[in-house]
Amino acid sequence: MTIELTLLGWSLVLGLVQVLLPAMARNREAGLAYNAGARDAPAPPPGLVTARLQRAQANLFETLPLFAAAILVAHVAGREGALTQLGAWAFLIGRLAHLPLYAAGVPWLRSLAWTVSLAGLIAVFVAILLPA
Repeated sequence: MTIELTLLGWSLVLGLVQVLLPAMARNREAGLAYNAGARDAPAPPPGLVTARLQRAQANLFETLPLFAAAILVAHVAGREGALTQLGAWAFLIGRLAHLPLYAAGVPWLRSLAWTVSLAGLIAVFVAILLPA
């Protein structure tokens, strides 16, 4: 398996982690009985960290499908190389840094981590679109 596909796999694992973290935090806040029930009554608003985890999850899910598609297109088209490897690493490292920075409410560094991940995604796009 290529480095790019391996990093895509780890990005998907990160996606699963980002599904579980806000769900577990919400269980602590609303209670297991509420979450296991029909949720007919409104839940209390999410706490500060839970809301941040939910927003971080939504943020990842905006770009993860694009990243997955780009990596798969690069693989199928035989366009993998130094640029796709760099892009895949930047995407995953940026997303790994983004999660705790978002959860902790750290401004600027969180945006920098997001920018690194976006630059990684763009690098993969460029590798696909450059003439062979």
